[in-house]
Amino acid sequence: MVRNDRLHAGPQAHDAERDQPVVSSGEVRWLSTREAAHHLGITTRTLYRLIDSGQIPAYRFGRVIRLKTAEVDTFVESARIRPGSLEHLYADAGPSELDA
Repeated sequence: MVRNDRLHAGPQAHDAERDQPVVSSGEVRWLSTREAAHHLGITTRTLYRLIDSGQIPAYRFGRVIRLKTAEVDTFVESARIRPGSLEHLYADAGPSELDA
């Protein structure tokens, strides 16, 4: 009988192709602060500020801080810029600046 290690793997098992933990549907995918900062394209220091201000939820397990991937993705969607909301940044631009 061939055993599929992805189905029978413990919580520390990894998908060798993508180097990602194997997580079945319905399970929470946790990110370290370093992984979350990399995912967002920000420094860990900026991530700590976002966590401290309550903009991104995080969880402390002993000395370790973890974030749920789904909540990080929700933060990204909440930061989406609405069309037409940036006009104040370019409204004073002269014709030569807009053509560049």
